[in-house]
Amino acid sequence: MTTAGIHSKTPPASDAFILPDAPLSQDEKMTNARHLSETGQHHHLAQYLGNPETTIVSSERYVVTQRTSSMAGSHYPDLLVVFDADPAAYEARNGYIIEEQGKPPDFVMEVASRSTRHVDTGAKRVAYARQGIPEYWRFDETGEYHGTKLAGDRLVNGRYETIDIEELSDGSLQGYTAVLGLFLRWTRGRLGWHDPATGEHIATFDSERERANAELSARIQAEARANAAETRANNAEARARYLEAEVRRLRP
Repeated sequence: MTTAGIHSKTPPASDAFILPDAPLSQDEKMTNARHLSETGQHHHLAQYLGNPETTIVSSERYVVTQRTSSMAGSHYPDLLVVFDADPAAYEARNGYIIEEQGKPPDFVMEVASRSTRHVDTGAKRVAYARQGIPEYWRFDETGEYHGTKLAGDRLVNGRYETIDIEELSDGSLQGYTAVLGLFLRWTRGRLGWHDPATGEHIATFDSERERANAELSARIQAEARANAAETRANNAEARARYLEAEVRRLRP
């Protein structure tokens, strides 16, 4: 993660410059929804990284080097992560302006679709390298569009070098993103983020619900055990009082 500190300031309300919305095709919308929105992966990653005041986790907005009225040659990644940034400026501009933020994004990813397949592996790779983006990842559900199911590049001396991808025993593919400190994993056509320390997927809606249910179940069981122990103690005390009374009654 980058720790250089925030370089920009949120533009004043009088500065009305904004970038246009990304012209997403229906194909792109469906692909992005299937792998990022509907599965909650965007939200899971944002929650894991934390620090919403200085961290941007977003998608489908332009990344440009400086203010421009022409979007020719500009791209809008399916997933963008920036540390030590100004999220308010990002929202105000409707996109990421590197010159104003004072640094390039730290991580971008493209999810393969029929309409963007050639651009993802060609023009975008060149453009993101020129913009100085440290890591560029590509995820392809079937491997038909990008030619591989999972690929990543790391910027070294201004050029992208391929990040190693390993195949796991269950057929999953994974690569380590040093920028995020996570394994990015392709598993049966699904995208996932895994903690290297545990090998487990980062917290999701389902895992958080299971954890909450497990905590509730454990609390109920603990209360039941405590109640049972109290009942046994009360019964023992009552029996002791009964026996004591019987002894007194039977004395001559």
